Amino acid sequence: MFIWRSILRLPENHAAFSSLIDKGTHLAWAKVHQTYPIKSRKLLRVLQRTLSCLAHWSAIFGETDYLPLLAFPFVKLFQNNQLVCFEVIATVLANWCQLWFEFFPNPPINALSMVENVLAYHDRKLLQHFVNYNVTSQIYAWPLLETLFSEVVTRDEWLRMFDNIFSNHPAFLHLMVVAYLISSRQALLQCMNVDDFKYFFHHRNAVDISGVIKEAYRLDESTPDDIHPARMLEEFQPLTRGQYPIFNKYPKFIVDYQAQEREKIRRDELDYLHQRHATAELQRALDKRRNEEEAWYRQQELLNDAEQQRRVLIMEEEQKLVDQRVRLQAMKRELRARELQLLDGARHRFLQHQTQIKGTELSRLDEEIERKRILREQETQAAVEDVEIRRMELQAQKEQLQQNLARNSTRSTHQQQADSEAHRRQQELEERMRKRAWDIERNKEHESRKMLQTQMAQLDQIKGDIEGNKDIEYRRRMDDLETELRNMEMGHLNEENKRLEEEVQDVMAAVADNKLDQVNKVEEELNNLRTRSRSDEHRRGLAGLNQQTYASFDTRRNQTTNALSTQARHKPILNEFSSSDEDSVPISLDRGRRTFEQRERDLMKEVRDLRRKIATETRHLQPPISYDDDDRDDDAR
Repeated sequence: MFIWRSILRLPENHAAFSSLIDKGTHLAWAKVHQTYPIKSRKLLRVLQRTLSCLAHWSAIFGETDYLPLLAFPFVKLFQNNQLVCFEVIATVLANWCQLWFEFFPNPPINALSMVENVLAYHDRKLLQHFVNYNVTSQIYAWPLLETLFSEVVTRDEWLRMFDNIFSNHPAFLHLMVVAYLISSRQALLQCMNVDDFKYFFHHRNAVDISGVIKEAYRLDESTPDDIHPARMLEEFQPLTRGQYPIFNKYPKFIVDYQAQEREKIRRDELDYLHQRHATAELQRALDKRRNEEEAWYRQQELLNDAEQQRRVLIMEEEQKLVDQRVRLQAMKRELRARELQLLDGARHRFLQHQTQIKGTELSRLDEEIERKRILREQETQAAVEDVEIRRMELQAQKEQLQQNLARNSTRSTHQQQADSEAHRRQQELEERMRKRAWDIERNKEHESRKMLQTQMAQLDQIKGDIEGNKDIEYRRRMDDLETELRNMEMGHLNEENKRLEEEVQDVMAAVADNKLDQVNKVEEELNNLRTRSRSDEHRRGLAGLNQQTYASFDTRRNQTTNALSTQARHKPILNEFSSSDEDSVPISLDRGRRTFEQRERDLMKEVRDLRRKIATETRHLQPPISYDDDDRDDDAR
């Protein structure tokens, strides 16, 4: 702080400052604690005293609303040295606040215009952004100037900033405002609302003060002279020694007018206070009179209550007299009643004596009667005991007879229970046998149903294989190996026919109507193929191929179950219905046994007929080798 005192060349006019202090608190700042409440009472007193000294020094500072915001950081910094605090603030107001009070009480248009011109020269995009959202210099520059950056930076940053401001020309403060705006341009460009801009310039932001100071020096060096703030501001002038200089760079008539208005307001306030005091006195008189009236009414009420209580007491006394008269009359009646009672008592005693004599005679008669009654009861008791003994004998005989009957009944009951238990066990055994047989039958049906499903899936797979082989055989007929491929296809088709016959025997009830047409189509296509290949086949090769095909058929027929289970691992298995889209006919697996066997026989007969037709057609090329034997074996089976 000693450096600031040296840079600002403070005069330390103790006498002049003491005269300002002696003038007391200025009326304009008498209620500063209401507008700017501060927790520290000491700091509040120093602030009020400093503002009062400034107002006594120049009348304009009694009318400046933002003066507490401007002076507070210096007051807080120099609260233990009020002289230095006052002179620092006065120096700042006289030098760095030039042109601030020309348009008082409006903001300093000239100072703000200087900031706007410098910003337009160095960052026109940011200025255009302000213009687009109706943000004037009174929003983005004046809050920083009137608070001297105290709202947007910390204490250490503020000290660093004013170290540089006090070390340069007074115009450096305006360049610092522009540097702060340019350093915060990214955040400002993101703001789209006037309230956001106001919030930004009244709260602390994450801005590097070192960068702001460097930017201010860059602006100072690169700003043209025609728009540089130093062209319009005077050089630094320290305070004079002995007496402080006159500060009158403001519209005096406005300040005087405001002072007059304030004096008028003060007088009106005093009149109002007098009127309020008179009103309060009148109100107190009215309250006193009202209280007196209320006290008089309460006293009248108390008197009325006392009078009413006296009347009640009198009535109670009168009632007591009436009650005493009633009690006297009652006592007289009681005495008369006692006399009558004494007379009645003498008569009653005589009658009682007579009654006692008669009672003695009656007692003797009662004793005689009681003696005779006791004798009669004794005789009756003896007779009753004899009857009871006889009843007990009869009861014993009855119980003995019942025991005999119970033994006989128990023997017959045990025999019946044993017979019933044996019959029940026999029925349970039969029921378990029937249930076991039913479970076996149901398991068999379930196994047969699963076998039917598996075989249906295998039949669909065989059909797909036949269709695929047919397409392959058709394509290969276009190649040079037409003859050899036709021979292999013929053998493969014969093998598939054998396999289809074996599987159709197991699932004929399920696919009788649907699959028969498909087999006929396959047989017709096979006949067409045989017809087309007759001229090209060699008899010897065909005979060897047929022998190999029919020899492998017997082996495949014995291993049908294993082959079907192996193919089921790689092909889809149907459940209760066929998966064919063209012949999707639901097949019930719960048909009667007789219908199933009948359709099985019919389908076997049709298959044998198909085999005979195939054998007949092949005889034209070569005599049959093993067809007749296979037919006889199938008929035997």
